[in-house]
Amino acid sequence: MVTTNVNVGARETVAPAAASKLYFAAWRWHFYAGLYVIPFFLMLAVTGLCMLWIAHLGGRDGERITVVPGDAPMALSQQAAAARDAVPGGRLMQYIAPREADRAAVFRVDTADGAAMMVAVDPYAANVIDSWPRRNGAYDLADRIHGELMLGVTGDRMVEIAASLGMVLVASGLYLWWPRNGRSWRDALLPRLGRGRSMWKSLHGAVGFWLSIVLVFFLVSGLSWAGIWGEKMMQAWNQFPAEKWGAPLSHANHGSLTNGPKDVPWTLELTPLPLSGSVAGAEGVAEGLPLTIDVMDRFAREIGFETGNGARFQMNLPQGHEGVWTFSRDSMSTDSLDPTADRTVHVDRHTGRILADVRYDDYSLYGKAMAVGIALHMGTLGLWSVLANTVFCLAVIGLCISAVVMWWIRRPAGAGRLAAPPMPRDMPLWQGARLVGLAVSLAFPMAGLTILAVLALDTLVLQRLPGLRQRLS
Repeated sequence: MVTTNVNVGARETVAPAAASKLYFAAWRWHFYAGLYVIPFFLMLAVTGLCMLWIAHLGGRDGERITVVPGDAPMALSQQAAAARDAVPGGRLMQYIAPREADRAAVFRVDTADGAAMMVAVDPYAANVIDSWPRRNGAYDLADRIHGELMLGVTGDRMVEIAASLGMVLVASGLYLWWPRNGRSWRDALLPRLGRGRSMWKSLHGAVGFWLSIVLVFFLVSGLSWAGIWGEKMMQAWNQFPAEKWGAPLSHANHGSLTNGPKDVPWTLELTPLPLSGSVAGAEGVAEGLPLTIDVMDRFAREIGFETGNGARFQMNLPQGHEGVWTFSRDSMSTDSLDPTADRTVHVDRHTGRILADVRYDDYSLYGKAMAVGIALHMGTLGLWSVLANTVFCLAVIGLCISAVVMWWIRRPAGAGRLAAPPMPRDMPLWQGARLVGLAVSLAFPMAGLTILAVLALDTLVLQRLPGLRQRLS
């Protein structure tokens, strides 16, 4: 190897050495990030598959329960009374309109101690068909594992760390597999079949290369739900400016309407609800009409909340003297196949005036991206999106398995250590690498904190325990 003190041709000979060191450094970071990320990616892919097909085949909240259509539905007030009577001491909270004429109406009724129950009612007979605790099915179990490992805030942070480090994994993986040193674009994009580790490496690299953009989309859209990067940063910067409504604002936000998993538009979740009882608002329900559930149901349909062709709307009833009637159709609740049809309307419970009418066009740019992105992420755009997401989840599982197989083949037999790629000495452009690390830390705080924790562990603990350090290297 020609060193840097050679004047003639030094630029040509040093560059490959520097590139080789950067390659091994990137490989090392890719390896250690993968140690943490792979179990989470496997969990996310498996639970994602479960949610995809459970929602597609059976629905999430009873919307696929069938009934025999009659001449005309009974009055909504009669249906609601039947649902409320099915829960002793219950309080009616929400009505979910049927998507089609042969589907059940679903009501949310809270018990005296605050537990949410869902009640399916035959709209043509006002008879209760079934009832069950809200968000207590197989879909919801998979959802809780997917989002927080059933560990609450702790689990949410662990998943966010994995998704944040996933960005590091994608960036380092692209660098490692980028065509160089005689390898062509065909080698990068098409796996070469064969035997042994080279075949697994080719398969892992090619699939990862193709999947990288889609994986980044899923990571970013998933992180936008997370507690730090999502709620504290992106949602806080993109929540809807409720002040433009001109109505008094509640201390409760739109997220409080669901009493559980996030089922309201992403950009509205942290936005305060308006309050009833003022002179604010635009013309709404005709003056003189009683503001009953029947009148409000008819009014919702008059202003554009149609049902049929797979679409539905939801009505939240006002709670308390200052509560509002809320009509909504949004991608978070899978109310239609068109995420750009999002709409949320609040009506004063005393005057019938429209206090807010928020549509997709009113969202911020990132809010619009999330409305569409959530539908893509969850596979709620029809069968094609379910199939596309299925292929994606299977590809992620394949990437994780191939990574473990490559490590298993490469590791020295009986070495008793992780056999991580060696860290090259005298790293070139190390200041630049630090700047990249700083940028990642600022963009994704949980990744930055994790990297700092690992560096602190290495400096303060592993340096003093050479045996343990050897096993982890």
